[in-house]
Amino acid sequence: MPEMIRTGIAALVLAVAMPSANAAPAAPPGTARDDALTTVMAGEFALQAGQLPDAARWYLDAAKRGDDAGLAERATRIALLAKDDARAAEALKLWKARSPRTLALRGAEATLAMRQGQARVARRELAALMKDADDLGWRYALTALGSGSKDPALAPRLLKELVDERAIPDKLQPWLAFTGLAQQLDQPALAERMVADVMKRFSGEPAVALLQASQLLQADRKQEARAVLDGLLPKAATDPALRLKLAEEYDRLGDPAAAARAMGQGPQDTLTYGLRAQLLARADDKTALDALYQELKTAGTDQPTEYSPDRRLLLGQMAEFLEKRDEALTWYRSVPAGDQRADARLRALKTLFDLGRRDEAFAEARALQGDASVEDGTRRDAYLMEAELRQQDEQDEGELEVFARGLAAYPDDLALLYSRGLAWERRDRIDHAEADFRRILVIEPDNVAALNALGYTLADRTTRYQEALELIDRARTAVPDDAAIIDSYGWVLYRLGRNAEALVELRRAFTLQKDPEIAAHVAEVLWVMGQKDEARRYFDEARKLDPDNRSLLRALEKTGA
Repeated sequence: MPEMIRTGIAALVLAVAMPSANAAPAAPPGTARDDALTTVMAGEFALQAGQLPDAARWYLDAAKRGDDAGLAERATRIALLAKDDARAAEALKLWKARSPRTLALRGAEATLAMRQGQARVARRELAALMKDADDLGWRYALTALGSGSKDPALAPRLLKELVDERAIPDKLQPWLAFTGLAQQLDQPALAERMVADVMKRFSGEPAVALLQASQLLQADRKQEARAVLDGLLPKAATDPALRLKLAEEYDRLGDPAAAARAMGQGPQDTLTYGLRAQLLARADDKTALDALYQELKTAGTDQPTEYSPDRRLLLGQMAEFLEKRDEALTWYRSVPAGDQRADARLRALKTLFDLGRRDEAFAEARALQGDASVEDGTRRDAYLMEAELRQQDEQDEGELEVFARGLAAYPDDLALLYSRGLAWERRDRIDHAEADFRRILVIEPDNVAALNALGYTLADRTTRYQEALELIDRARTAVPDDAAIIDSYGWVLYRLGRNAEALVELRRAFTLQKDPEIAAHVAEVLWVMGQKDEARRYFDEARKLDPDNRSLLRALEKTGA
């Protein structure tokens, strides 16, 4: 799960100042709670607490009490987030009555219509958005089409109709975006047709050729995709941005060595050398990486003393991967004082460990942790590195002892708490993992990483599903379009027995991010719903991405697929 750290003073103040929204009884008419501001505050607290149904109810109530278009808009958005279509429709009606038909309003109407399966309304609003003269409407349409529908065939059908009606603005960016959406929606025939259209409209643009290569790759026409990429190589020599995109596409093609060769064109610097080294390492091409290592040692310098700190650090990393560990250690220890010195000292710990000098590695870690001349962040990272090495050395108690020492030195450090929480979860000590994640949330109530980690852990490893849902809803409120959080949301819906809703969310998460854990979740839900052929396809997708993924292995064992 991503470590996304956010600061939330307002949420903390609300959490201290107000009681639970669930505990607040409905107010009789004529009391102080009829006051719109009080109602908004109750809605805001429910929102911060992850109680989205209550938040939708309070905000709609507040919107009804006045004539504020902004409040009606917020009530609509919260109801959409809460999947409360009835309240979303009520709030949208108020918004429409109080506001001109803005792009945001049309986008919300299209999203709700998609949700409710109202194809005619959705198509009308999407078409209107496409006609926006300021070139912003298509972005709202794109968001609405990608928002997820109970009917997975609706978005592809409406996209095809928009293409048939030539509704997409005749500009490169929207065409690239909607063609990408067709690929994400797993519509190869439509994507191929759109790519052909884009090629005709915007021929000669490198971005178009890259799109064509992407579409060919998705259709498993790898040789044709490679031919398109090869044709772009001459242009890349003078275009650094194109070089990066080419490298990305070669890497997606499964050929990181070709990606490294593409990056090798034109002028080189430490950044491009680093990217090439990373790609060759991923390709496990030690021969090419060794040649690059030798090239880097001589490029642009006459004497080793002229090496910059960045170059010394990179040479150490390359030597480390090439298992020239003694050389790597020499490079790391040659990095002078400065920003790179901290990274070099941490990498040196790992190199000593890999050299079998484990006691020396742990001793140097302790020395770095106690070195008052270095920044606190580096000292904290030395605890994290030592914990990682103790884990690799299968020192179960040793890893936990490092976290205890680290937290004694840096009480309430979020990274240490988060890492220890994950360590407890690996040991099936869910009570301890929960304690660490909750400690983070006391310090930062809207820490998205901890909200998602705790919510997912409770959904996956306990039966406290409603509590998990509220935590995940708090994360969704802060970051509504994050694939990992949408996956957690879909998973808790599945655990609650809301399989059809879960499938919509999990499919959307996989559309946003091709991840083995998400694919395994989609597959398990499909299997339970009796759609076993499609489930097997997702299991196969997960195996291609990571055959050893824990969630995949558990799902396969559970389903017998």
